[in-house]
Amino acid sequence: MPDHRKLGRELGLFDTDPLIGAGLPYWLPDGATVRHTLEEYIRTAERREGYHHVYSPVLGKRELYEISGHWAHYSDDMFPPMELGGENVVLRPSLCPHHALIYRSRRHSYRELPLRIAELGGMYRSELSGVLGGLTRVRAIQLNDAHVFCTLEQVAEEAWAALEMIRRAYEALGITPARYRLSLPGPGGKYVDAPEMWQRSAALLTDVLDRSGLPYEAAGGEAAFYGPKIDVQVTDGAGRESTLSTVQVDFHQPERFDLHYIGADGAGHRPVMVHRSIIGSVERAVAHLLEQHGGAFPAWLAPTQLVVLPVSGAELPAAAALARRCARLGLRAEIADPEQGSLGARVRANRLVPYQAVVGAAEAAGDQVALRLRDGRRLPAQPADDALARITGLVTTHSPHLWPDATA
Repeated sequence: MPDHRKLGRELGLFDTDPLIGAGLPYWLPDGATVRHTLEEYIRTAERREGYHHVYSPVLGKRELYEISGHWAHYSDDMFPPMELGGENVVLRPSLCPHHALIYRSRRHSYRELPLRIAELGGMYRSELSGVLGGLTRVRAIQLNDAHVFCTLEQVAEEAWAALEMIRRAYEALGITPARYRLSLPGPGGKYVDAPEMWQRSAALLTDVLDRSGLPYEAAGGEAAFYGPKIDVQVTDGAGRESTLSTVQVDFHQPERFDLHYIGADGAGHRPVMVHRSIIGSVERAVAHLLEQHGGAFPAWLAPTQLVVLPVSGAELPAAAALARRCARLGLRAEIADPEQGSLGARVRANRLVPYQAVVGAAEAAGDQVALRLRDGRRLPAQPADDALARITGLVTTHSPHLWPDATA
C-alpha cells in the first residue's frame, strides 16, 4: 500500500508550506475537487436520512468548553485561549458544544424527535509536532459531524441507522474496515466520573453491535471523555490502525447544557445525544482512500473522470466537442492533446483516470468513442451518447464499478 503523503504530492492533490505551518496542509485544485465531491456525497446522504445542516463558528468562549467538560478533560489537546474584547475565546476542538446550543436555542416537542443536526465544520487540535504528517494527523480538521437529539427509546435505532450509513458510504468508497471496536473508558481522571451513565450508554451500544451481527472487540481506555463509542478502524500501508468513523452515545452534555424536550405528558424531559461521523475527517478519509486505491479513486470521486485522447490533431475539434458534452452532463473531462506525446504515452500518463475515450478518424466521423477502462479493458467503438450515458449513470449513483456489466 503506498504512502499517501508521497502520492498526494505526486498527484498534485495537496501540499504544505513552512510559512503556513506544520499540520496545516493546503488543497490543490485536483485535491479540492476530491474534497468537494466527497463533501457533497455525504451532505446528500445525510439529507436523505432526515438530517438538517447548520453552520457554527470555529471559535467559542472558554466558558462554553468548561460547561461541556472539554476544558477539564481535553484542554491538553486544545489551543490556548485568545484574549478578545476582554473575553477568552478558544478554537473549538469539536462541534458538539455548538450543536447543543443550537438545540437549546428553540423549544422542542417529543414529536420533533429524533432531531438530526449535521455540519461539515472545522475544528482544531493542538497536535505535537512529532506526530504530524500528511493528512492523517493535522491541526486543522474538516469533520463530517452530526448530533442526533432523541429519546432514550430512540437511541438504539439511531445508532443502528448511523452504522448503516457508514456501511453504504464504505461500499461507495471501496473501503474495507479493519475491525469494529467498542471503545470503553479506562482508569484515571480522563473520563467523566459517572459510573451509572457509563453503564447505561455502554449497554446501549453493546446491544446495537450485537443486533447488527458485526464482529467487534471491546477496548478500555479508548472512549470519548463523556461516553463510549463504536469506532470503525482502518489500517494504513504500514499497518498502523486509526479510527475513521464513529458512533457515540452521550448522556453527559445534555445534562451539562440542561437540554429538554416537552414530552407527551407536558413535562420537560432530557434528550440523549447520539454523536456520529460517517466518514470522519475529510483529511483522514482522503488519506486512507489514496493509500487503499493507490490514487485510482472510484470513478465518481476521481478528479478527472474521463480523458479524451484524439489520435492526431485532426481529431481535436471532435475531442473538444466530446469534452463539452461531458461537462454538460456533469462529468469532469480533459483533453490529452497529441502534442503531449504519442497515444501510448498519453494513455500511460493518464493511467489513473477511470475512462479514456480514444477518438480517431473513424470515431470522429461517426460520433463514436473507443473506451479504455482504467483496469485495462478495451471496449469496442460505440456511439458517444451511449458511452457517456453509461458512465454518467455509474457516477451519479456512486457505483464502485467501472462498467455496468462488470464487478471490477
